[in-house]
Amino acid sequence: MRPRLALGAAVALSVVGAVWAVGADAPGGEHRASARPIVLAAASLTEVLRRIEPEASYSFGSSSSLAQQIRRGAPVDVYLSASPAYTRALHREQVLRKPMAFATNSLVVIVSRSNPAKIRSVFDLARRPKLKLVVAGPKVPIGLYTREVLERLGLLRVLEKTVSREPDVKGIVGKVALGQADAGFVYVTDAAPVASRVRAIAIPARAQPNVVYELAIATEPRDPAAARAFVSGVLGPDGRRELRAARFGLP
Repeated sequence: MRPRLALGAAVALSVVGAVWAVGADAPGGEHRASARPIVLAAASLTEVLRRIEPEASYSFGSSSSLAQQIRRGAPVDVYLSASPAYTRALHREQVLRKPMAFATNSLVVIVSRSNPAKIRSVFDLARRPKLKLVVAGPKVPIGLYTREVLERLGLLRVLEKTVSREPDVKGIVGKVALGQADAGFVYVTDAAPVASRVRAIAIPARAQPNVVYELAIATEPRDPAAARAFVSGVLGPDGRRELRAARFGLP
């Protein structure tokens, strides 16, 4: 690990230690996880989190819907969101402990490998009158980020060509990969696992939104030791290596 990354990891882990010190209730200071942590996480983290910690009990979905589930009392030890809006709101509501940024991402347009609409750039979306576009709803992080990209490029009218609104980014990937839509906006990390079925088209840097992922431990986790161990895995060297390999950025 390069010195700068090592320093960043050390700082992140020291912050985790400070957070754990508040409310740590394992007898005798014991921090060993005794059970699988219950983890609610953004759908775009599906593959990488399972590589970082395969033994956790996961529920993946849109960050917004997971936040609502948590508000309604769904059991959770750790929550990971594709937008700081949800972790910070739940922290203000005293449902979560202090959130920590752990990854970044960027958007691309994906088309099927056959690409019947002959899309070569994001601007072609406005030039294809019969385009079938698939996006996420406006309350889902990827949907919000998509609208931010289109607004910056002066292409909001492209949304009129939407044929399906998906509940999360995996739904968009599936529709395009199966040829049920011509194009969709996804995270670059979601395009990589299906590279044999879709092609990613870059979006100009000036239009990229600031996509930051945050995680937070529940104020009253079911298993504090398991929650702490999971967060250590994500923020530690192995977790950072897996995130980088999956094409996430490291804040």
